[in-house]
Amino acid sequence: MQQLHTPHVVVVMGVAGTGKTTIGPLLAARLGVPYAEGDDFHPPANITKMTAGTPLTDEDRWPWLDAIGGWAHERAGLGGVVSSSALKRSYRDRLRAAAPGVVFVHLTGSRELIEDRMSHRQGHFMPTALLDSQFATLQPLEADEAGVAVDVAGTPEEITERAVDALKGLPEPGR
Repeated sequence: MQQLHTPHVVVVMGVAGTGKTTIGPLLAARLGVPYAEGDDFHPPANITKMTAGTPLTDEDRWPWLDAIGGWAHERAGLGGVVSSSALKRSYRDRLRAAAPGVVFVHLTGSRELIEDRMSHRQGHFMPTALLDSQFATLQPLEADEAGVAVDVAGTPEEITERAVDALKGLPEPGR
């Protein structure tokens, strides 16, 4: 499998259970850039809330998004992949404000498929009970947002290959 190199900073986004933490590192490896796990940018209070089944508020998310945006800004022109749910347009706008060249890979799939995958994963703080709130919050990418939607049906390798192929169609940063 050929490794591609990209100066893009890619945010792998989607509701919980779409595979951001699985696809992100695979995509980073294929693109030849570093990967950062978005969950690692959460302050401890956010993890406590989510573990308890309490959805985060926008106020909870701003410091988290700012931290991810800071990482993306530092990687501008170098490339990188970071995971973040980035469910709302306002969240993606905040990431773009910090790192204007970011592009998004929106992992999409049916609620049934995603719930099934969530029910089989171990050691993750996000309970399946929060999936409805995630789908209710989701605002898919709009036409003026740099990014692609990628279906999460299939193996992680198949999903990653679809993401790589879709990213090839985006203009290089700064063009």
